[in-house]
Amino acid sequence: DERSRAGLFLAFQYPVGIPGVSVANFLRSALNTRLAPAETNGSGAVPSKRGIAPKEFRALLRDKMAILRMDESFAGRYLNDGFSGGEKKRAEILQMAILKPEIAVMDETDSGLDIDALRIVSDGVNALAGPDLGVLLITHYQRILNYIKPHFVHVMVSGRLLLSGGPELALELEARGYDWVREKEEVTP
Repeated sequence: DERSRAGLFLAFQYPVGIPGVSVANFLRSALNTRLAPAETNGSGAVPSKRGIAPKEFRALLRDKMAILRMDESFAGRYLNDGFSGGEKKRAEILQMAILKPEIAVMDETDSGLDIDALRIVSDGVNALAGPDLGVLLITHYQRILNYIKPHFVHVMVSGRLLLSGGPELALELEARGYDWVREKEEVTP
């Protein structure tokens, strides 16, 4: 809640299903929490009761779903419950589009995606990323970087930043693997 209000969005490698909570209800609640000024009740901050009107929210949701080429019936499904890998990732991109965070940390967003889903998700990230949204994309593979062009590439091993470069570093890693980085930096796996 506090991190979301501050503009941070986390996209997980394996998002958890939430049976009984529709995509639309989850997104409206999350948006209202993000937009509402926090009030204190003595035990901490709680969202105020103000929020986006249902009619206005439905229009916003339809607009964002159309951009992501999602069927409107998706909004009535339970969040991530029985979703394919691609549907989970598209739901996260939809969340980003609705919540408009300032920073998105995306953990292995390419995990479990077929080529069509990878393109759709990448198109969504590319459409959202820019001056108002910085994206930290965590991946082990070059494939997603064919669609989402990085400004910087960093290699971390055991929580340590070992190497930084531009997009060419990702291509070198694809060609050579990670062992040469460990050897260069004298790091044991």
